[in-house]
Amino acid sequence: MRLKDLREDRDILQKDLAAFLHVRQNTYSQYENGQRQLPIAALMQLADYYGVSTDYILGRTECPQPYPPTR
Repeated sequence: MRLKDLREDRDILQKDLAAFLHVRQNTYSQYENGQRQLPIAALMQLADYYGVSTDYILGRTECPQPYPPTR
């Protein structure tokens, strides 16, 4: 997953993202290093936070652009 790259490119600390997601820093660290699965709700929050698609975070595409709204 690209969580670490996205965070480091923006000079954000793990503790700040952990607070944003309402989890402990240790839990967020485990998301980044693949020791714990990222919950879907957190995946969606991070995609919105970074302005990228969930597929980009998951490594399913190289295009970071989010999908257009379907409304």
